[in-house]
Order: sequence, then C-alpha cells, then structure tokens
Amino acid sequence: MIVPPGSHTSFIGKPETPDQWLMYLYGRVPGPLHESHKYSRYYEGEQQKLAFSQMRYKAAFASVFGEWRDNFCGTIVDSTNERLHVDSFRISGEDDGADAREFWQRSSMDAYSSSVHLEALITGVAYVVVWADDEGEPTITPVPGSRMAVSYKAGSLWELEAAARFEMDAWGRQQVTLWTEEYVYEVAYGTTEWDQGEKKANPLGKVPVVPFENRSRLGRAPVSELANCIPIQDAINKTTMDALTASEFAAFPQRYVTGLEIQEDAHGNPVEPYNVGQDKLLQAEDPLAKFGSFAAADLSNYVTLVDMLVQHLSTVARVPSHYFLVNTTTAPSGEAIISAEAGLVAKVRERMLHFGEAWERVIRLCFAVKRDKRKDAFEMETRWRDPEYRTEAQHVDALLKLKQLDVPLEFLWHEAGFSGTQISDFREMRKEDAKAQADIQKLMPQPQVQPGNQPNPNKPPQGNAGNANRKINEAKP
Repeated sequence: MIVPPGSHTSFIGKPETPDQWLMYLYGRVPGPLHESHKYSRYYEGEQQKLAFSQMRYKAAFASVFGEWRDNFCGTIVDSTNERLHVDSFRISGEDDGADAREFWQRSSMDAYSSSVHLEALITGVAYVVVWADDEGEPTITPVPGSRMAVSYKAGSLWELEAAARFEMDAWGRQQVTLWTEEYVYEVAYGTTEWDQGEKKANPLGKVPVVPFENRSRLGRAPVSELANCIPIQDAINKTTMDALTASEFAAFPQRYVTGLEIQEDAHGNPVEPYNVGQDKLLQAEDPLAKFGSFAAADLSNYVTLVDMLVQHLSTVARVPSHYFLVNTTTAPSGEAIISAEAGLVAKVRERMLHFGEAWERVIRLCFAVKRDKRKDAFEMETRWRDPEYRTEAQHVDALLKLKQLDVPLEFLWHEAGFSGTQISDFREMRKEDAKAQADIQKLMPQPQVQPGNQPNPNKPPQGNAGNANRKINEAKP
C-alpha cells in the first residue's frame, strides 16, 4: 500500500501545488475497506465461506464445505462483458480507421480493452492513460480504479482538471504521477517525499486520462453491476448452506432402538452399540428391544426456494434464466433464447453508448499525441461487434435483404461481423481479383474483323434502325 508522506500539513481549499493535488487525489483512491473490493471478492467467489452456518456447523463442516461456493456474480458480469468487443473506429468522410487501428494494435488493446470493460463492470470505474513512448508514438495504458483518482472541472461531467496515478513495483518502491492541463508532475521510484518530484509542461494541453464509468448517473458515483445482486446472492448462499447441512444430518434415514440396556465404558461414558453407517444387520437378544427409523428430510423445498431466488437474481441482473440453468423440463428453442436475451442485449447496447464515447476520447488523445488535426474529430464513432447471438443462416439472410435495398457492400461486411483488418484485406483482394480478371480477358481469343466485312459508311442502315434514319440517308446528295 502506498503511504503518503507525513511531513506535509493539511490544507484547506482547492489544491494549488503538485503535492497538494497528490494529497487530495490520494484521499479519493479506494482504500482497503472500499466497497469495490467487496465486489471483486464476489466476482471471484471469494466471499466468506460458511458465512450463514451456526458455529457448531462451522466447526463440524469446515473441512467438508470449506471450499464450497455457489457463485452467480461471475456469470452476471461475464455475460455482459463477453458481448462488448470493439471492432474499429470510423471518422465520417475522412478515413476507414486505419490510423486508429494502428494505435489500437500497438497497445495490444484487442485483449486489454476487455479487461477495461471487466474492471468497470465489477468495481464501477476503470481508467485509461494515453501518453507518448520514447519514439513519440501514442500508447494506451489501462489502469484499475484502485490505483488512480481524478478530479472533474466544476460543472462538467467529462472534462478533467487533474488526475493522479499511484503505482508500486515488486520491491515496494512507489511511483506517483500527476497530470493537469498545464503540467505533468512525476515522483520517481524510490522517492518517498511528494514535494521532490519533477515538473514538466504538458504538451497535450489536457489531462490524458479517460474514465470508464459503469451505469453513470447525473450527480451520482458509478455503480458496479453487482450492487443490487449481492443481497440475493447471499440469500442463495444461505439457503444452499442450509440444504448442505440438512443433507449431512437428516438426508439419510436415521435408525433408533428402544428397550436396549445402555453400555458404559470405564469412564462412565455411554458406548454406541452399533455403527449404523457400516453395520447392515442390527440385532438384540432382549425381546423388549424395538427398532425403527426416522423419515429422511425432504430437500426439494430447498431446491424450490433456490430456483425462486435465482429467478429474482435473473430479473435484477437482466440476465436470461437459462444462463443460470434453472430447473426446467425442456431446453429453450432458438426463438425463445433470442426473446429471453432481449433484456441482456439492451443492457449491453446501453453500456456500449458510454464505453464507446470513452474509447473515442482515447483515440482523439492518440491523435493529439501525434499532433494530428483529427484530435478534434468529434464525429468519430466506435464500431462494436453485434452483441446479439443469431444463427448464421438468419444473419446472412438479413444481410442479403439489406443488399437488395442497395446498402453498400462494406457496411454489410461490417454487419456480418468481419473486423476492420479483414475488411481492408477484402478491398485489396477485390482489386487483385479485378486485375486478374482483366488479365484473363486479354489472354482470351479476340474477335477479328475481315477486310471484306468492313462496314460501308455510305450504305444506309439496315434492320430495325427505323424509316426515319433511312430517309435521312437517302436525302443526302
């Protein structure tokens, strides 16, 4: 954990110096008790084990159920994140996104963009830093919300006035970086005092940090996908824990015997006359002894309750019930699956609106690093892959109908799910195909015109050229 220097006194009012900004922003970094860490534990299924068992059951079953988990939180987040795939970026009337794709590929964002989405869905916020490398090329660096804090300009929802990143290497050395519109302030690794950093001018003139906020609300902090799901998840864990405990104590028929003399050991403790778990034959010489058994506990009530809670969880999370494998007699059909996933698809498209706008700001910052005029390309749009799962036949049939409406071929390629790189390759392939076709036509036999078959320019036109044409020709002197 990064510890702020203790030699600085507190201040009142807006921060003015770099070390004051660092102290202020460090106070906004999520601490060890922040609820975002709870969401991370629930996503990984690492919440407290046996949390709802009585103490005697914990002592008895710690070795049996100590690693047990029945966690749906991971499914809730992954069902959304697996449909969030950035395909390309497009600036209307200027380019096909080739330069943006180069920025994207250079920073390996094909993989790490998914990590940004995942972190934002779990904890509520993630960050991306754009800066120039040693060669002057823009680099895109994802940062989790636990290592960064930002400050918005008064009255703005997206313009930042400052951002600070707090990192620590494997040897426990801290590095702190502060960005404002005027300068960049960096405290090198191993320097513990924040007033001993190096201050440089910010060549971009803006804070090169972009927040990715999940479920943003006006005037409210971003919220995790799991915020409303955890109480239901706890109820499922409690009910399932009760079922497991009942399965250990009462799921098997318990036998009893009456009228049998109780035997004691040397210390006066009663001795169990039978090992019910191993002895298949129970007998007694006393004619008054009677044997019987208690009815086994019915665990189906627990199953019914868990199914109901899972259905509630499905409704709150807007995830189809078939993702949770709720007990059913028949598997849903293709049309039923599409209908059931309508809410999930709508939720994913809503996340695309906010995350797409954030990615566009990232690409504009990349152009700013290159001092390209497209740094102000506010008409840029993020192209996402289709979040709706459909059969290939249905998808292609819909695209063929769009083609009949004279929809451009490149748009149909994009809707078919091909990436920007593949579409660029398609263009080159079509050029090569056209060139090869022209070369083949040159190799084919060409029609030859015989000298005797040359058309006579003075001969009137024949066939169905029309009487008017023949009269005009005859009227010539």
